Amino acid sequence: MTIYCYGSINQDHIYALPHRLAPGETLAADSYRVELGGKGANQSVAAARAGAVVHHIGAVGAGGAQSQLAAFGIDVAGVQVVAEATGHAIILLEPGGENSIVIHPGANRALDLDAAKAALDGAEIGDLLLIQNETAHVAEMAEHAMGLGMEVIYSAAPFDAKAAAAVLPFTNMLILNAVEAQQLQDSLGVPFEDLPVETVIVTKGADGASWHARGTPEIHVPAMAAQVVDTTGAGDCFTGALAAALDEVMLPQDAMRFAAAAAGLQVGRKGTAGAMPSRAEIDAALAG
Repeated sequence: MTIYCYGSINQDHIYALPHRLAPGETLAADSYRVELGGKGANQSVAAARAGAVVHHIGAVGAGGAQSQLAAFGIDVAGVQVVAEATGHAIILLEPGGENSIVIHPGANRALDLDAAKAALDGAEIGDLLLIQNETAHVAEMAEHAMGLGMEVIYSAAPFDAKAAAAVLPFTNMLILNAVEAQQLQDSLGVPFEDLPVETVIVTKGADGASWHARGTPEIHVPAMAAQVVDTTGAGDCFTGALAAALDEVMLPQDAMRFAAAAAGLQVGRKGTAGAMPSRAEIDAALAG
C-alpha cells in the first residue's frame, strides 16, 4: 500500500538556549541551525525512513523545501509552489530537550484545494492519508480521502477544537498527546469511547503511549528513549512510524512498539526531519 501525507512543510529555525526564556528577557542562544520541518514533512520523512512508500501533498513558496523532501525518497509531485513564503517555525530548545515553538503558516495556508484533491487521484482503497492541523482544507481533504476508500489518520495538533470537530467525522484513527486528549474531551464533553472514530492513540512522552479501540482492551507501550536530547518532532516521528507499521499490516501491539522505538531513537538526536531513524535502526532497537 501507499501512504499519502497532506501536511505542512516548514523551515525550522532552531535556537539552543542556556535556560528557559523568562518574560521580558533577552537571551543569547548557544547555537542556531535551520532544518526541514513542519508536522506534515516530519511525518512523511518518518514514514519513508521507516520503509513506507510516501507521497507528500502540501505547498511551499519560491525556493521552498520540496527538494529536501525528495532527498528522503518521498514523491513530491503533489507539492504546490505558491506566492506565499514557505512556512517556518521558531524553535527554542531548552536544556534537557524540552522546547517552545512559534509557527508562521505561510504557504501551508495557501494551498489550492482542487489541486490537493487531484494529488490523491492515484490512491487505492486501503491507502493511508496522514493529516494534521497546520494546513488549510484539512476537513475537506479528509472527507475526500474517506470517499476514495482511504484510511485517515489525524494528528489533531496544534490543537484547535473547531478544527477537530470538523475533521473527526472523516477520521479512522485519531492521535493526540495527553494534553491535547484532555483538551478534546473538555471541548466536546465526551469520553474517548463516545468519539466518532474507530481508534484513539494517546502519546504520553516518558510514560509511553496507549491505543484505545472500541470493543478491545487498551494497549499500552512504554517509552523507549535511552537518552533525551531534543523532543522536537517526537510525536511526528511516532505517527509516521506507526503509519508505516500499519501500512505493513502489523498487529496493533507490534505497530505501537515499532513507533515507540522510532520515537525513542529520534529524541536521542538533535533535529526534526533529519533526526528520523531508518528502518534498520528501528529494527535493531526492537531486537536489542
